[in-house]
Amino acid sequence: MKSIVIYNSQTGFTKQYAQWVSEDAGCECVSLKEAGKINLADYDAIVFGSWILAGSIKNIKWFKKQMMSLSQSGKKLIVFAVGASPAESSEVSAEMEKVFSEEEKKFVKLFYCPGGLNFDKMNWLSRTMMKMLGKALASKKDATEDDKKKAEMISHSYDLSDKKYIEPIVAEL
Repeated sequence: MKSIVIYNSQTGFTKQYAQWVSEDAGCECVSLKEAGKINLADYDAIVFGSWILAGSIKNIKWFKKQMMSLSQSGKKLIVFAVGASPAESSEVSAEMEKVFSEEEKKFVKLFYCPGGLNFDKMNWLSRTMMKMLGKALASKKDATEDDKKKAEMISHSYDLSDKKYIEPIVAEL
């Protein structure tokens, strides 16, 4: 089966996961910027990985555009989203549930991989948004324990990535 992993990464977590999937599955790996030069019809399986910002997967519209024609030709389609939340967070499953419609879920598999935050590699806007969110959570009058943990967590860079999270993706391939 000829497969490709296409990734969109801002701070490196998604790129790392894409490389791990590519290595374990023995397939090609390219950035989204390079994907325009590739004929996706030449592949049996297409994996798209990107990062989450404010509950949305960056560039998912690009993938969904490709997805419609690819699904009709029987391609295996997989998406993995990389976020700053731990995999067991209740917010993760709620966010993932909204990415694809019930119809789209029939031909695309979605996975979540925890990444982290790297303030040194973030652009100004992302860095500012994360710091504002941290301050808002920390100063919340009726903050829950979860809010307090999240505020502490996002106040600095951290890395939750682990190769074990690619196992179901590679198995699906």
